[in-house]
Amino acid sequence: MRVLQFAFDGGPDNPYLPHNYVPNTVVYTGTHDNPTKRESFDELPGEQRQAVWDYLKRSPGQSGEVAWELIGLAWSSVATLAIAPLQDVLNLGGEARMNAPGRAEDNWRWRCTYEMLSTPGFERLGELPSSSGRSSVPRRPLTGGASVTRPLPIGRP
Repeated sequence: MRVLQFAFDGGPDNPYLPHNYVPNTVVYTGTHDNPTKRESFDELPGEQRQAVWDYLKRSPGQSGEVAWELIGLAWSSVATLAIAPLQDVLNLGGEARMNAPGRAEDNWRWRCTYEMLSTPGFERLGELPSSSGRSSVPRRPLTGGASVTRPLPIGRP
């Protein structure tokens, strides 16, 4: 298990940096115990922010760009499975933090609304398998003309 949240506070041998992954890895942009990518990026010291942009091989940008940059980085890694919390897909900030370990109050209160499920993030998420070189299972129609990508069961080709 690798969490991109922990990738940029060390040297090039940091096991959370994607170039150090092995194929039998699951990569997360973050977990329920981490701040969202936007929030965590805003909290980074300047040199760590620069390390993120350097690793991404791009010029510095805004915190609103980092969630999707890291989602793309996770998807393009050699990890067998890439997972992004919904808050990162929706590109939300600290208001959407799920849990803060050690804090007894105000945890597990964030809720996804129906309106949030029609954001452009889901279109981008649907494009990731082809843009990152990951395979995708063919889509099958649902009622109402929508479609879904169904994951392969673990252990099956």
